Amino acid sequence: MKELVEIIAKALVDHPEDVEVNEVVTEQSITLQLKVASDDMGKVIGKQGRTAKAIRTVVKAASVKEEKKILVEII
Repeated sequence: MKELVEIIAKALVDHPEDVEVNEVVTEQSITLQLKVASDDMGKVIGKQGRTAKAIRTVVKAASVKEEKKILVEII
């Protein structure tokens, strides 16, 4: 999942070298923390949060086989 979010984010931003994804694993969930350059924050979030919602939807669809809840946080 971490690689999936990283690939999607790098395709969206102007500074792909600044994209960083951290994975925080707990018993019940996995949190993917996406960090991008401040200039690229708007591109990752999108108008009215539509791009961020699309990223979360893709991750949720890809994580069907996982038995944990996967969250994507944009920092």
